[in-house]
Amino acid sequence: MSKKIHVHTRINGEEVEFLCEPRQSLLEVLRDELGLTGAKEGCNNGNCGACNVVLDDRLVNSCLVLAVEVEGHEVTTVEGVASSKGLHPIQQKFLEHAALQCGVCTPGFIVAAKALLDRNPKPTEHQVRHWLAGNLCRCTGYDKIVRAVLDASACGSPGQK
Repeated sequence: MSKKIHVHTRINGEEVEFLCEPRQSLLEVLRDELGLTGAKEGCNNGNCGACNVVLDDRLVNSCLVLAVEVEGHEVTTVEGVASSKGLHPIQQKFLEHAALQCGVCTPGFIVAAKALLDRNPKPTEHQVRHWLAGNLCRCTGYDKIVRAVLDASACGSPGQK
């Protein structure tokens, strides 16, 4: 039995502390210990993007990050994308463009799209497709997702809450 490690971090703007085993992934801790179930386990090897989170302004697959590695860092999950005022523009555009179906990939796409728009508020279609290439969808197809991201970028400052 491994000794659990105390981790102090910020998740979705709030100070969070938890205990975890050294081998536990951030995805496991988010879902199983902290009840943040938005990030999904798709492949568990970094190939599908369903578990995307932002770690210190960097898009990462939470299945590939050890939970102990977030000590002292900032994590944003899909639960942190909307604000108390309502849906983030990227979330609203996903609804308007029917860019979601079963929902397994949707949180990862939303987090990835927001990360893109935070870095580049006016991406080209090629840039959107390239940025989202690490996310797999088996239901919707990518055109609706790309259109939703481009429409969100047209709203002005979509990366902001």
